Amino acid sequence: MDGVQAATAIHVESTLALIKPDAIENANEIEDIILRSGFTILQKRKVYLSPELCSDIYATHYGKIFFPSLTAFMSSGPIIAMVIARNQAVAYWRELIGPANSVKAKETHPGSIRAIYGTDHLRNAVHGSENSSAAKREIQLIFPNTTIDQRASAQDAITYLSRFVNPTLLSGLTELCKQKPTDPITWLADWLLANNPNKPNICEGIAEEQ
Repeated sequence: MDGVQAATAIHVESTLALIKPDAIENANEIEDIILRSGFTILQKRKVYLSPELCSDIYATHYGKIFFPSLTAFMSSGPIIAMVIARNQAVAYWRELIGPANSVKAKETHPGSIRAIYGTDHLRNAVHGSENSSAAKREIQLIFPNTTIDQRASAQDAITYLSRFVNPTLLSGLTELCKQKPTDPITWLADWLLANNPNKPNICEGIAEEQ
């Protein structure tokens, strides 16, 4: 439609990030890289993975020659497990960590996490889910009580604000312009509290016992 822009969907995705036993001493530095790259850490825990849980996480690699070594390594010491989120989290996280083989990463992606903190194909510092479906499955394995949902679209946000916020806020802003107080922020905050349409009605006095 002419003159009307369609609302852009805000698709915030979650993925699983694991800091492996070989990089546990660098966990703070890696977490700082994650945050500076636009991710939010939704959940975090330090855990020891059992060989059985490792097998479940890396089920897609079952039968490959490196599978026993991988599960043994991942269960050899503590790891940091995190649920991280941002727009296109899976793709951005995999780009940030670089190729699985740290030797190759040092050549082709020298600024990646695996290039900086990893050693080889096995001891490569971090894990990243391969795709969105894998991320959901792996998150549920380590954070079983997590509810994975996609954030609302921009249109949902506009509808919510138009229904519940804008009517009262616009009235307050109109009154603010009329009054022109010296401290407009405090004045508006007090006005919104006093004129909150959802404010509970409190009866004065002491109610008689039934």
